[in-house]
Amino acid sequence: MAPAMKPELSIVIPVYGSASILPSLVRRLEEVLVPALGADGFEVVLVHDSGPDNAWEVIRSEARTRPWLVGVDLRRNAGQHNAIMAGLGFARGRYIVTMDDDLQHDPADVPRILQTLRDGADLCYVQFEGRKHALWKRAGSRFNDMVAARLLKKPEGLYLSPFRGFVRELGEEARRYQGPFVYLDGLLVQSTSPKRIATITGQHHARSDGRSGYSLSKSISLWLQMATSFSIVPLRFVSLAGVLASCVAFLLAVVVLWQKLHSPQMAVGWPSLIITILFMGGLQLLALGVIGEYTGRVLLNINNRPQYIIGRTTNVAGRDEDDRP
Repeated sequence: MAPAMKPELSIVIPVYGSASILPSLVRRLEEVLVPALGADGFEVVLVHDSGPDNAWEVIRSEARTRPWLVGVDLRRNAGQHNAIMAGLGFARGRYIVTMDDDLQHDPADVPRILQTLRDGADLCYVQFEGRKHALWKRAGSRFNDMVAARLLKKPEGLYLSPFRGFVRELGEEARRYQGPFVYLDGLLVQSTSPKRIATITGQHHARSDGRSGYSLSKSISLWLQMATSFSIVPLRFVSLAGVLASCVAFLLAVVVLWQKLHSPQMAVGWPSLIITILFMGGLQLLALGVIGEYTGRVLLNINNRPQYIIGRTTNVAGRDEDDRP
């Protein structure tokens, strides 16, 4: 049998808690991409990240009549970026687009991303005119953007959106990373030149149903992955904080000694002592926390903790398990 022709475009979508939205998402992608690329010109890889609902059954149902729809079911929740890494292993396209599963990213923007990549960009991000996220999430994104500018050396003003497209070579380079803590944007941005990174403007829509699976704790965890997996700046910060603390402690000691020499009757009380202890103790705990974060990640890397564990698949040639009882 002749091998199937590889599609030009692969769309990888991590799925979590969006069973009610998936039929609309699949239908919108079909309406946009079939006229533009033909049924053989694209594929959609839905990676079910072991969510709380019946999204996997919905994926199987949608895939029965759509050969271009590939389903991957992870045995346990791996996180958004790890789930995308799992999807990259099944993507066959010359160009790859990643997007969210909640229709906040407009499928109509996918052809524009594809054209930008065709025109020579290695990496393309969608910048949103108005984001429909909560205030804490928008503020967190701005903070993350500021930190990423320093740690990843990303271009000034580039918003690292999960709605992105990149050439296959960047995806293959990202997959070479075997550590359990994946920050995909760091892998992508550091794999190409800033002049080969493009942006387009798109509309950000409100989530059509359900609640986002991206909580504050998950956002903080993702930020820590970026900060500690791609830079030693936090360690340098702790070192500088230790030097600063030592200087402040030395100056406080000089001040107390000067006061004692000029006012022998003055008793140095516990306030100055307790302030110094708390100040130094806080810095020491900060240093231990940062060092512990790095040490923990090194340990998990040495133990070869997997990025993800694949369970079932559908519409994957040679390994489709849906017919098993």
